[in-house]
Amino acid sequence: MPVFEYEAIDNEKDVRTKGSIETLDREMAEGEIAEMGMTLISLEEKKKSKDIAELLPFLNKVSKKDLVVFSRQFSVLLKANVPVVQSIRILIRQTKNPKLKAVLSEVTDEVDGGMRLSESLGRHAKIFGDFFIAMIESGETSGRLDEVLEYLADQQEKDYDLMSKIKGAMTYPIFIVCGLFVVGIIMMIVVIPKLTDILKETGGELPMSTKILIGASDFMSGYWWLLLILIGFLVFGMGRIIKTPWGRIYWNWLLIKIPVFGKLFQRIYLVRMTRSLATLSTGGIPLVEALKITSQVVGNKVYRDIIDETIDQVEEGSTIGSVFVTKKEVPAMVSYMISVGEQTGKLDLVLEKLSDFYAREIDNMVANMVSLIEPLIMVILGVAVGTMVAAIIMPMYNLASSF
Repeated sequence: MPVFEYEAIDNEKDVRTKGSIETLDREMAEGEIAEMGMTLISLEEKKKSKDIAELLPFLNKVSKKDLVVFSRQFSVLLKANVPVVQSIRILIRQTKNPKLKAVLSEVTDEVDGGMRLSESLGRHAKIFGDFFIAMIESGETSGRLDEVLEYLADQQEKDYDLMSKIKGAMTYPIFIVCGLFVVGIIMMIVVIPKLTDILKETGGELPMSTKILIGASDFMSGYWWLLLILIGFLVFGMGRIIKTPWGRIYWNWLLIKIPVFGKLFQRIYLVRMTRSLATLSTGGIPLVEALKITSQVVGNKVYRDIIDETIDQVEEGSTIGSVFVTKKEVPAMVSYMISVGEQTGKLDLVLEKLSDFYAREIDNMVANMVSLIEPLIMVILGVAVGTMVAAIIMPMYNLASSF
């Protein structure tokens, strides 16, 4: 966004002051300077060099963390009875993300012109998402925008913390595995050929393990470029397949069925589903509309199909629990608890308890996986190194014993 340098008179202190302000355009800069209690004397746009986010657009995106911070700060300002337009203008000055700053500037102008906040945010659905916009709309309709925003911020922080824990816990094992893979390739291409040259010169009969190691090393040394092409083609092909409708269905099904990790992914989607429904229900969103929004944010085609089927059944008069109980991808406890919530009229409370329960289960599963993965990596490393050493040392030992 452009930066404007200004000179103005501070009305309170009756002194001249200079400064700079970053806004979407000149008109908005003039408005913000007036809000700061100053009379504008001059205003000039400052030309600046493009930063890396502008040079590389794919880096200039609004992250989950940016939205969490925005929601929390927005709710605090509204709780303090700061008007919506003024609150957003304050947040614009505090926001570091240039993309979000530009979007909020547009939203401020539109809301100041009479448009509803939810309608203005809806023009940027790719950034805020249907879930966020629906909650804002419910807050505006009920007149409890500050309360809805505070609850929304709480739930977004829980989601962000959960995903951060999972990513943080899996970073170390992934780093170790990638490191071992790279070291293994270097060993096969650089180190092993030098060691096996001696064995080839002896002309003696080599063990099968040594022949396999030499063959693999020769292939990787001579055709490493082919391996890179195959890996690139495999990654590109998998990406293209997953983007197809049938590929996406199979991939999503595979995620919740693979051993060990399948249960973890299943619980992640269950937390996302129950927490989204709980948040929307608390915000006063009608049940069918809440299910439609949850279907879009759940992130897995298998569960999206289940929710879409549930929507059709609920519109015909059935309950959510009666549909979920027939789905093996949904644990029996979830179905029965939701049925109890529907019967007692406390569905939002039950859904919140379920999301908290499965969030704790995810924490325990991730901790256990990390504890198991570390010794497993050591065992695999030991076996790989032992096999390589045996394949090289055994023929050398046999050669020495023959003299």
